[in-house]
Amino acid sequence: MKLENIRIVLVNTTHPGNIGGVARAMKNMGLADLSLVVPRVFPSGDADARAAGASDILQTASVVGSLEEAVADAHVVVGASARGRNIPWPVMDPHELAGVAVSLQEEQKIAIVFGREDRGLTNEELQLCHLHVHIPSVEGFSSLNLAAAVQVIAYELRMVQLKESQGELQAPKWGTDWDVELAEHRELELLFDHLEKVLIDVDFLDPESPRHLMPRLRRLFQRAVPDKVEVNILRGMLSHIQKKNDLN
Repeated sequence: MKLENIRIVLVNTTHPGNIGGVARAMKNMGLADLSLVVPRVFPSGDADARAAGASDILQTASVVGSLEEAVADAHVVVGASARGRNIPWPVMDPHELAGVAVSLQEEQKIAIVFGREDRGLTNEELQLCHLHVHIPSVEGFSSLNLAAAVQVIAYELRMVQLKESQGELQAPKWGTDWDVELAEHRELELLFDHLEKVLIDVDFLDPESPRHLMPRLRRLFQRAVPDKVEVNILRGMLSHIQKKNDLN
């Protein structure tokens, strides 16, 4: 596992000092790729002060206009969540997440997304993720400082990377080395857009009353972590359905 292929994404961070604290936590554990989605204030002297020697991470951080942009080239997207959701999603603790990360091929990227200090990630943002990570803090006081949450997860990633470097490899997630590169997030989004259009065209999905159909289909496909060939096959099937539907 290459630590440089792990991206920490912060969404709408309110306090610039927290961005600096996250940069420090990342550098402690060997992470360097930081992406900021519409931060309230950045750059900032408060961020520089809290970084305490990790200003290089702040200087190279990317600032983007949407979560989709921040994770577009990621093969696995993980959302940090402290509470249950209307639709259950695959959830791991930080140690289990590290096991998933180490099972990826060296060139594959993983993005770990953290939400706002006061309310975390929205349901829509979490539905962009393959899985969720939850830090099992004590009941009644589950809220963690943003930098502390990043530190916990970064520590687990660092520990599994050290074990890997010492030859203590964990078994791959799929039980074997995969033969095709995993689909990137942008490719999955194109698949979901295509799927939704076809389902509307064939009158399976009512856009006026969609219920939870698309979120549940997202969960299904993202749980499978499809590769590029599988996504192309699915889109080819959808295109064939469209052609047949147009002829009728």
